[in-house]
Amino acid sequence: MGSHYKRVVVKIGSNVLTQRDGLPDITRIKNITSQLAQLKDREVEVILVSSGAVASGRSLISVPERTDAIAARQLLAAVGQVQLINTYSSLFQEHRMLCAQVLVTKEDFRDRKHYLNMKNCFQILLQNKVVPIVNENDVVSVTELMFTDNDELAGLVAAMLDADALIILSNVDGVYNGDPRQEGAQVIEEIRARETHFASFVSPGKSQFGRGGMVTKSVMAQKVARLGIPVHIANGKKDNVLPDLLDNKLTHTRFVPDKNASGTKKWLATAANAATGVVQINEGAKAALLSGKATSLLPVGVTAILSDFQKGDIIQVVDEAAQLVGLGIAQYGSDKAQERIGARNQKALVHYDYFYLSV
Repeated sequence: MGSHYKRVVVKIGSNVLTQRDGLPDITRIKNITSQLAQLKDREVEVILVSSGAVASGRSLISVPERTDAIAARQLLAAVGQVQLINTYSSLFQEHRMLCAQVLVTKEDFRDRKHYLNMKNCFQILLQNKVVPIVNENDVVSVTELMFTDNDELAGLVAAMLDADALIILSNVDGVYNGDPRQEGAQVIEEIRARETHFASFVSPGKSQFGRGGMVTKSVMAQKVARLGIPVHIANGKKDNVLPDLLDNKLTHTRFVPDKNASGTKKWLATAANAATGVVQINEGAKAALLSGKATSLLPVGVTAILSDFQKGDIIQVVDEAAQLVGLGIAQYGSDKAQERIGARNQKALVHYDYFYLSV
């Protein structure tokens, strides 16, 4: 299952890298670094999405009590990011490996030019056997600009780089069919990309230091699996978690992927906030788009243009209740689309090659 992976994104949560007192767990970071060196020996390319900057900052500086929460996070993250990357750098050097820091914001994924520049940066690093260490640029990302958490960031990076797998290291063995702290709860070893029932029994509690709980992880994992990328959630506190996962020796949760999506669809999946126009569709068009068959959005299924757009813009496609159905690239502008509302035998407003279903 995992032995054929050639490029993986590994996301390490703050609950793996942090001790109970909120300070970095250097022993654990060292252990994970040596596992990543083993992956390199197997000729697996690794992109590391690492939390832990705030914890690293906490080990270096005390925040005055009256400091605003956002300012405190910026202070700890800015100081801690230097410490974190230095820690990784010295540990990787012990294995004769180089790493590089890549700090990103949500804006980098919304803009196609930024997106391609960022992709090129990752590719030149990987070609030169450098391990990119990715984190959110907390110094400039505040509140509305922030990723939900580093799980979301890792999912976007995996989609952008067409990774063979996304591995999320948490402090539990995977997604359980109940509260993992209670007797009898078991790890669900496989979840299909389109399954929905698991959210009812996944414990919604967030980890002590992280932003994302298991429900958030699972929803994000399904989105990535729908793009054709398998997602593994495993216990990063286990000493040999990564080699064991690749050798299929590890009890954990695997999100089974759909067939692989195109590069354009992978970008669309990351670009929800870049959409300019909004188009409303009827129930018949929604059913056709949800059918699983290659279906384009035709004007006959459109009921209203809720926001203007130009040809080539990303548009949101919403249903009669204004809920998002998917994202697409408009084949023509809103003026022409307005004229063709409800009309048959017209050119598709969104071709199926340029439509990403987000439900």
